[in-house]
Amino acid sequence: MNIDFKNTRALIRVDFNVPLNAQFEVSDNTRIKAAIPTIQEILNQGGSVVLMSHLGRPKEGPTEKYSLKHVLPELEKLLEKKINFADDCIGEQAYKLSASLQPGEILLLENLRFYKEEEKGDVAFAEKLSKHGDAYVNDAFGTAHRSHASTAVIARFFPHKKTFGYCIESELKSINKVLHESQRPFTAIIGGAKVSDKIIILQQLIKKADNIIIGGGMAFTFIKALGGTIGKSLVEDDRLETARDIIEAAKKQQVNIYLPSDSVIADNFNNEAHIKMSAINNIPDGWMGLDIGEASVKTFTEVVVGSKTILWNGPMGVFEMSNFEKGTKNMALAIAEATKRGAFSLIGGGDSVAAINKYHLANQVSYVSTGGGALLEYIEAGTLPGISAITENE
Repeated sequence: MNIDFKNTRALIRVDFNVPLNAQFEVSDNTRIKAAIPTIQEILNQGGSVVLMSHLGRPKEGPTEKYSLKHVLPELEKLLEKKINFADDCIGEQAYKLSASLQPGEILLLENLRFYKEEEKGDVAFAEKLSKHGDAYVNDAFGTAHRSHASTAVIARFFPHKKTFGYCIESELKSINKVLHESQRPFTAIIGGAKVSDKIIILQQLIKKADNIIIGGGMAFTFIKALGGTIGKSLVEDDRLETARDIIEAAKKQQVNIYLPSDSVIADNFNNEAHIKMSAINNIPDGWMGLDIGEASVKTFTEVVVGSKTILWNGPMGVFEMSNFEKGTKNMALAIAEATKRGAFSLIGGGDSVAAINKYHLANQVSYVSTGGGALLEYIEAGTLPGISAITENE
């Protein structure tokens, strides 16, 4: 952060879009914790802080369950101090509270998405928000890929006093380490349900990686494209040509594409279904692949453990069900082992992060990204609206 915050009100865009349980308590505080170092630093310099965020997807204006007041107890616990709350983000009370902030004090504004103007990137709304601060800090990587009022538009009202917080700085540093300073071999593990969600990232990674491991539901589109029979496994028939193109492009660039050779198959999509093992390109009718099999786990593990740079986005199977979690769990363990041996590992995307947390391995990998869609889009495009809003005119 390149601003002196003494006697300055810092308006910080944070990402407090966190899961809440039935009692409206925060059930995963990862994103809140990510914002703490930036807040602490500004307070330590003698500044005050106004925090703004969205929570959920409220459809019709203010909605009780999407109120950011539910986040207050967790934030106060982490910061060990009392925090003021404004029950609106641009109302009279909000302006009064932000205007009277003393150095060392914090104000949390109500959910930005209670106003439709936020997602529309409305300039007038961004200007109203800008009145809450003397300087603007974007520390919400998870929403940096959106051209919203609080992420991409507001920065223009702080031409000389805008910066990134520590969370975004770490994210960019980690992504750049993977994309531009990667030690070889560089392995990307891409999973999840659909090829269509990952086409551009695969095309980008073919230019950069040595190995690309493909797992999860999207693998079946590749297997079918290569002539395999996949029973009733998930498939995108309109993407078979795309899958063949990706394999072809990888060959040209001399990038190794690793597809599963076997699969844990079930006769139904639930944990109690009948289960057996099958070659992935010979799944019987009426059966579906829900995880990678043991031979695939062995091959993939060897590739990962021998890597020096690792990017993981997407699970290998339906890891939420205990009978189909082995592939994903073993990938997580392999990445932790490679990291222990000196590799740099970046985990991004909701499901991969959930898996790393499920197996308590977050401390055994190099970096866990707070942004799923944002991370993918940054790799695809090389920047994001919320990033270029800060870096332009610097």
